[in-house]
Amino acid sequence: MELTSDALMNSLLALGAAALLTTLWIWPRLARQRPLPVLGRVGLLTVTQASVLAVLALSVNNSFGFYTSWDDLLSPGGTKLALTSSENHRGGAPADDALLEPTNEGGMETVADLPKGAPEEVGKVESVRITGKETGLSDQMFVYLPPEYFDPKLGLTRFPVLLAIAGYPGTTLNLMKDLPVIQTAAELQRSGRMQPAIVVLARPTLTPPRNTECVDVVGGPRTETWFTKDVPEALRSAYRIGRSPASWGVFGYSTGGSCALRLAMRFPTVFGSTGGLHADFKVNEDQFTGGSLFGGDRALAEQSDLTWRLQNLPAPALSMLVVSTRKEGDYPQTVQFVELAQQVAAANPQFQAESMYLDDGGHNFESWVRELPASLEWMGHHLG
Repeated sequence: MELTSDALMNSLLALGAAALLTTLWIWPRLARQRPLPVLGRVGLLTVTQASVLAVLALSVNNSFGFYTSWDDLLSPGGTKLALTSSENHRGGAPADDALLEPTNEGGMETVADLPKGAPEEVGKVESVRITGKETGLSDQMFVYLPPEYFDPKLGLTRFPVLLAIAGYPGTTLNLMKDLPVIQTAAELQRSGRMQPAIVVLARPTLTPPRNTECVDVVGGPRTETWFTKDVPEALRSAYRIGRSPASWGVFGYSTGGSCALRLAMRFPTVFGSTGGLHADFKVNEDQFTGGSLFGGDRALAEQSDLTWRLQNLPAPALSMLVVSTRKEGDYPQTVQFVELAQQVAAANPQFQAESMYLDDGGHNFESWVRELPASLEWMGHHLG
């Protein structure tokens, strides 16, 4: 059974209930102060408490998404070898060392409202595992291919790609169950409000439960390199995807939004457009990041400070969208950043900065769901 499956949760609940009932029924028979009855009481209590703790731990994990599979739990951050795929979407010969392979991970079967039908009519969602050649990191992702991808007349067409990054702590599945990115993108594309594009869903946490903020951690996981080199390389090896920065957009919410803005600002030769929902503009180091991500190097930290970059470095060739609410706690800082970005954009035509604000709402999925359609439509218009 998968780590995040309902079957595992139900089995543990049944085990806990059975252990409790057995304890109540047998306890009087184990009342004697002899070795065997004492061991029996200890065993019953151990099984009952272990099953209850397992249910609690599983509930917390399913809510916050620290681990998405048994591999995640048993070997977090472990390097996975590239596996061989028998075919790929480019229609070429099988790859000898595939960077992307199909997988049953992720829990896609628990999402009830995904587009249903033939791929050439409604598109297709695939669960894949990407293995990075540069970093050695490996993680599961979802890929949505639009109906046009399966049109024989477009067999030589390369499609734009939108990379969506979840918040922390969270799983890739949050981008379908709690924030319906694929469902919304499919509807926007069907209605003509968004051009046909491949949508890729990812999470920022590659070595759970540590929050690496999508940076290359000094002496740790190179998450930034993963997103800017390994992921694009793996996707291009398996799908017909555009190669220019104009064909690539990255967006996300919360920590994923911070990652999206930072990755695009630092690597405009990879991503030509970006959008951040309720994002931070500076890397926050706390107990979740496991201490300092930059090894105390102030210069490295400044490079990931978006305000510092706008004030001290040339403006990137990039289109940026910042989304938030006027009730968000850091709304004043967001407005300040947007005003600075728009001042820079006024003097540098290759850089564009726009913003959207809801009048109410907080740092939660209710707000992000309301902001999603307009954000995806904006991203679609800025994909080459």
